[in-house]
Amino acid sequence: MIKIYQLCFTVFSLWSFAQDYAVAAIPQNLLENANAVIREHSEDYILKSVNEMTIKETHVVTVMSAAGDRYSTILIPYNPTTKVNNIKVEMYDRTGKMIKTYARKDFSDYTNTPSAALYVDDRILVLKTISTAYPFTLKTSYETSTSNTVYLSHFSPFNSYNMALEKSTFTITNNSGIKIRTKINDKALAKVSETKDGNMWKYSYQNIPAITHEDLSPSLDYLIPNVEFSPEKFSLAGRQGDLTDWTSFGKWYYHDLISPVSHITAEISAEVVALNLSGTTSEKVKTLYQYMQNKTRYVLIAMGIGGWQPMPASEVSKKGYGDCKALTNYMRTLLQAAGIPSYFAVIYNDDSVITFDKDFPKMSGNHAILMVPTEKDPIWLENTSQRIAFNHLSYSSHNRNVLAVDENGIKIIDTPTYKPEQSKELLVAKVQLEEDGSITSSANFIFTGGQYDTNLGLFTLKNEEIQEAMKSRHYNLQIDKIAVDHLLNNKDDVKISYDLNLKAKSFSKKLGNDLFFPVMPFYQTVAFSSNTERKLPFETAFPFQDDYEIEFTAPVGYKFADLPEPAEFTTEFGSYSLHYKMKDEKLLVHRVLTIKKGIYQKEKFKDYVDFRKKTASKDNTKMLISKI
Repeated sequence: MIKIYQLCFTVFSLWSFAQDYAVAAIPQNLLENANAVIREHSEDYILKSVNEMTIKETHVVTVMSAAGDRYSTILIPYNPTTKVNNIKVEMYDRTGKMIKTYARKDFSDYTNTPSAALYVDDRILVLKTISTAYPFTLKTSYETSTSNTVYLSHFSPFNSYNMALEKSTFTITNNSGIKIRTKINDKALAKVSETKDGNMWKYSYQNIPAITHEDLSPSLDYLIPNVEFSPEKFSLAGRQGDLTDWTSFGKWYYHDLISPVSHITAEISAEVVALNLSGTTSEKVKTLYQYMQNKTRYVLIAMGIGGWQPMPASEVSKKGYGDCKALTNYMRTLLQAAGIPSYFAVIYNDDSVITFDKDFPKMSGNHAILMVPTEKDPIWLENTSQRIAFNHLSYSSHNRNVLAVDENGIKIIDTPTYKPEQSKELLVAKVQLEEDGSITSSANFIFTGGQYDTNLGLFTLKNEEIQEAMKSRHYNLQIDKIAVDHLLNNKDDVKISYDLNLKAKSFSKKLGNDLFFPVMPFYQTVAFSSNTERKLPFETAFPFQDDYEIEFTAPVGYKFADLPEPAEFTTEFGSYSLHYKMKDEKLLVHRVLTIKKGIYQKEKFKDYVDFRKKTASKDNTKMLISKI
């Protein structure tokens, strides 16, 4: 993924006046559900010129218990264009008495390798502090000087659950003459306080209680307020750029970052010629895409220009690996060699939808994909997976927009949107009921859309591991024997399918001489609690439809009793239907559950839980088979 280098995340700069760091001084409302409390936080940016910026940072955090130990490790990132000085760390006990100090010499210096990166030129200073008693407080301060002025990017009060905030400030002193665009994103959680005095702008948050994760909570990016900043002129690793508008930024991005690493070498031309491309544009793109998939693998590369410039396409061609931006650019170069234009597309890949603001140009995003325009619909290519189907984006890339970059600038283009019925689990099963309560079942499963994505992991497992995964998936059955056959990733039709054959005991229960059994053997119960007061909105980020057709055969000497009443209901969250019929002395059950995508206010959560409880109750319908 594209790396957005954060100049600060858990550590920050010294305030010159004395503070009371006693735990008793923390307001009572901030202690509830808090593993840690940010006592003070300040970031003071001084933008001196297009390629010179200094930041003084302070972060004071009280770690309340072992659950907050992650905040006792101090992390300070840097790189060849970002220097860090004047590091100072102080530790205070619960009464506010300073008990220990640290300096730069106490830090360990490591290569900063997120996601097991193979090559990076980022470094990180790490200090793991230890206290003999909780709570304790850490005050960290340091100064940063950097030429990467594009990272004057955003300010938010915190970035994790179970953390509270007393006070946080962000100050910009703009001595550069460069116009800085700002965007305030207030949320229900808090609103920012803003003051401006000439070329000095100050933003602050105060007294924000901790957020506790709740079922179906949207991503923190959706919940937490922030202020975004975007300088119209900037520097990145020695390259000066223009963020006046998306067109200017896109031209800089293409000509300074993409074009220099996209040369069509003799070797790349030979690769394309050897494929003997023919047919429609879509057929040619598919041939090239599958060739690229078979040749390459994903490895994070975070060297070069701020982790944003891809490694050269010629290097990917030779070495057979790259990260999302490198593989995307290699695929783009292959297409270019074949005379097929395409767009290098930057996107926010996340379960919750994050989009780019057409009126707020900014260097941002966390992933790169490719968009190929055609006379009909665009072709979308996810280039980091060797298993994913052609012209298929994962559900976390749907229903949002991308920055589509070419030599003319940036076009903001929407990605496709899944309808629930396009993200389907289709099950057709035959179940033989036995007199001893056991069942023998043969079933075929087909997954499409987002449910295709969630099943791709099966292809990384060995056969024994797949069987164990199926036992876990169908935990409601007491499985004695199981076999998974014909597991297939159909990359032409974007379908995953397999046959599941099993024997399970104690499925039916005795009732005198009769038996009764649940009509839905294949489902996973989803339990949500609405017993406590909901505090956050909720999101059904994954739209889907489960369509099950099950044929039951009664044991010899038994017959099915009267059919249950059918069920069918619809809500704003989705719909459910369950129908029964007899055919040739067999019971046919057809069940369809549909869940829509949406973000809803907290007041509707009880309605959603009631809907899912009702579907679960119908899934658990019992039917009688009588002794003849």
